[in-house]
Amino acid sequence: MLSARFRKRRGDFDFDVAFELPSAGVAALFGASGCGKTTAVNLIAGLLRPDDGRLAIGDEVLFDAARGIDVPAERRGLGYVFQDARLFPHLSVEANLRYGQRRARARARGPGLAFDDVVALLGLGSLLTRRPHQLSGGEKQRVALGRALLSQPRLLLLDEPLASLDRPRRDEVIPYLERVRDALGVPMVYISHQFDEVARLATHVVLLERGRVTAAGDLGALSLVPELRRAIGADAVGAIIDGEVHAVDATTGLAEVGIGAGRIRVERAALHAGQRVRVQLLARDLIVATERPRGLSVRNELHGTVSAVENEDPGSVLVTVDIGGARLMARVTTAAARELGLAAGQPLWVLVKAVTLRGHLFAAESADPARG
Repeated sequence: MLSARFRKRRGDFDFDVAFELPSAGVAALFGASGCGKTTAVNLIAGLLRPDDGRLAIGDEVLFDAARGIDVPAERRGLGYVFQDARLFPHLSVEANLRYGQRRARARARGPGLAFDDVVALLGLGSLLTRRPHQLSGGEKQRVALGRALLSQPRLLLLDEPLASLDRPRRDEVIPYLERVRDALGVPMVYISHQFDEVARLATHVVLLERGRVTAAGDLGALSLVPELRRAIGADAVGAIIDGEVHAVDATTGLAEVGIGAGRIRVERAALHAGQRVRVQLLARDLIVATERPRGLSVRNELHGTVSAVENEDPGSVLVTVDIGGARLMARVTTAAARELGLAAGQPLWVLVKAVTLRGHLFAAESADPARG
């Protein structure tokens, strides 16, 4: 567990936050540019000194203004991946990686992650003899990530590591970040102002706005709160739910995914039974009905109970539906909500037009006769 409380004044910017991060998974610091994300991570790293506050990882205090404790950055045992890779241009990829190993030995942090294992995990084997100028932007960030991991950090800090990359290079790097999250026990603090990255990678989110924490918690729970809705915009509003693949039908190319007490079908995309997946259901892609629908092209339906009806704007409301262990949000016009008499406690069917799995869009099954 990381516990942080910081105050820092920088010109006209007043930064005053307190948050706790879990000891495993990916904790995202999310918010618009200028909200204080990089300030927060630099305070954690020890690259910036707070005016007041306290920082602890587990039982070890790294900073405490009241007690005069301020552990230098190089002794905090943290790895840092910047927006720009910051590789040594005169060294090969292998030498850059070995530098991370030497840092670990200097801190006497033990053997930890093996060189060959990190190279294999990040797909760096064919790059070892190259110099940084011979690498693409995505390859540079993978090397920077490998160097940070080989320093054997107890916590990995990533300050918008994809911000300088175009979309194809971002798509190239994200699967490697997922590998690190899923295969290694190193907790990560990930900074981004792109919610699609957060939705794909994070397990916990701290939402920042103008130097303050406005919301924090598990990604699934936070995906439903008004503070996040304001930050990401109407088109990105929706529930994020962890699901499990129950079956895959090779003849139709569809996988059946359980979410809450219901199941939905999506295009298979190399999924396998028992696999855990992250499902995002956007509010704009859901249709609600007070009776079980019949004769529609949309075949994915979920049954639940209305938890809340909230005014979204003068023309629409957001309807939160509990589907048994998970909650969804659907955007409905104010007129339709009034005509349907939508209210808390009411049974409701939700039709799913599209599903997002782990950052890739999958259209829900249509009424194609070839698929029954």
